[in-house]
Amino acid sequence: MSFRKLAWARSIPVAIAVTGLVGAVAFTTTARTDRATAAERLDRYNHQQLTWKSCDAPGLDDMGAQCADVTVPLNYAEPQGRTITVAISRIPATDPAQRRGVILSNPGGPGGAGLDYFVETSKALTPEVRARYDLIGMDPRGVGRSSAVNCHWPHGFGLQFAGVDAKGFAESVADQADLAARCATVEGDRLPHFTTRNTARDMDVIRAVLGETRISYLGTSYGTYLGAVYMQMFPDRSDRVVLDGSVDPDRYGAVGMMQDMGSPNEAALDAWAAWTAQRDDEYHLGTTGAAVRGLVERLIEHAAAQPIRIGDDDLDAHSLPLVLFIAFDSPHGYGLAAQQIRELADAAAGKPVRPDEDLAGKLAMILRAQPRDISPQMAILCGDVGAPRDPDWYWRNIEASRATQPVFGAMANNITPCAFWAPPAESPTVLGNSVPNLIIQATGDTRTNYGGALAMHRALTGSRMVTLQDVAIHSILGRYPNSCVYDAVNTYLADGTLPAADLTCHDE
Repeated sequence: MSFRKLAWARSIPVAIAVTGLVGAVAFTTTARTDRATAAERLDRYNHQQLTWKSCDAPGLDDMGAQCADVTVPLNYAEPQGRTITVAISRIPATDPAQRRGVILSNPGGPGGAGLDYFVETSKALTPEVRARYDLIGMDPRGVGRSSAVNCHWPHGFGLQFAGVDAKGFAESVADQADLAARCATVEGDRLPHFTTRNTARDMDVIRAVLGETRISYLGTSYGTYLGAVYMQMFPDRSDRVVLDGSVDPDRYGAVGMMQDMGSPNEAALDAWAAWTAQRDDEYHLGTTGAAVRGLVERLIEHAAAQPIRIGDDDLDAHSLPLVLFIAFDSPHGYGLAAQQIRELADAAAGKPVRPDEDLAGKLAMILRAQPRDISPQMAILCGDVGAPRDPDWYWRNIEASRATQPVFGAMANNITPCAFWAPPAESPTVLGNSVPNLIIQATGDTRTNYGGALAMHRALTGSRMVTLQDVAIHSILGRYPNSCVYDAVNTYLADGTLPAADLTCHDE
């Protein structure tokens, strides 16, 4: 047995035990039709009366929003069984005389709380659109105020970097197995039901409760996949759908989707390093992009040998690159990332450093799961799509990626808790329909890459695609104003007119 095999062999018994534990969760969900008989069984949910009240959230309350809890079945195969609640918000249309319907939404993640999604995103919508729609925010099942999953993880992320060597990878294997075991222990037989297909079913209950024949939708990142799944399951109930930063439907899950993040994040690291080098008089990280990148790589190696003490935290090689990963969803974060790498470099040199407020918040979430972990993300990903279970498979991919992705390959190809999860209760949704919709996508997106959006475009034959050329932004609406993109979205939502052909927009 090679050294690399030996390095993580100690964690394999843990992995096997956890696989058995998670696999012991009872599965009662089966793939069933969502047609007439299902609608009859859901009658008591579809006709429930909602109690609207203050959202007790400053941004929403300032916009005149109200919130309500929608009761849905935990398991749609047993609608008379246990129930959970899904929290929604409603910002009313500004002109009841012009009101056309509702726009539901999802901010991504998966596992992102979306109750207040429209507080910022609505700023991208024209008065004409605002006049015509109630804007509906939603915390999806298992998230936020919606019967939340909380596995009580010791750290915040299910995703992590494998480290720089086989020893670091062995630590990841053991850690990810432990995270899966905690979810199985805490959440038990609830766990299999927090899935995208069930969230799409929840959306259709919300549609019915709101008295709508069809719903429009705006989804970002993972929310594009959720919206596409809804269109596939309920095509006749889908109205005007906008997908912002699309997932590749064939790569969705904790393996393919993560692997696809490696290359664009490595490119973003180079772009950030070049930007930072031009400002060496401010950040003192290097006068060339190569020098700045080299410093980052040395910091990771340092953290692998000896965690970097910063403030009250110790940052190791599994977590340090997450500081950059979080920043690289937008070029607006470059200055903050440079400042924080400067702080980490000073701390690595032994200087006493108190992290800035933003970095302190990141470290609290990454290292100590404060205010809480993001286990709902993994509950949904692992509940949707299965993952390979052999640690060697992941290690080979990590090693193969290091030449071209020396920083982010160790995250994009790393093992996740899904390797120790029970198999999904339902098969992933196969997408392929002609429901009209609009896809908007930046070519430099580091979370959902451009190739994934093209794949979504091919699967949804009724779609038109608007490309924002040469911009490294994840999620455009409300985050990166561009009149060309915004005009296409608002025209479509206002009167249903899609661009006559796919369209390319340029930075302004």
